[in-house]
Amino acid sequence: MSQTSPSARRKARRFTLQALYQWQLAGAAVSDIEAQFLANQDFAKVDREYFHDLLHGVLGQVKTLDELLTPYLDRRVEELSQVEKAILRLGAFELKERQDVPYRVVINEGIELAKVFGAEDSFKYVNGVLDKLARQLRYAEASERRPRD
Repeated sequence: MSQTSPSARRKARRFTLQALYQWQLAGAAVSDIEAQFLANQDFAKVDREYFHDLLHGVLGQVKTLDELLTPYLDRRVEELSQVEKAILRLGAFELKERQDVPYRVVINEGIELAKVFGAEDSFKYVNGVLDKLARQLRYAEASERRPRD
């Protein structure tokens, strides 16, 4: 049975980030990367199904996700660090496809991943980009919690 606790999903996101990073650098087939992670990592407390859905979902929509992110970036997608690129793609996918996950959770998880794996201030950049994207993709959800300017 799949783990569905917040910590099991957090671990699934962490492994997804690492798998996306590996895919971006090596370009291996997604099925090979997934098999390698399942064989070499401890998935006892990880939501395996969520890991699978995120990994295949992000890689199945890379071009679309990059297009969604582009208006909110201060440089081309290709110029982002590999870690930032993977975190932003993951966050964009969750904002777009996982309406069951509150947008604030998606943003906070992206920030936490950036704090652990990114450069010193990359979490601020990730926060800014995902916040702007959330206003576009989750307008109703984001506006009901945000005071009017």
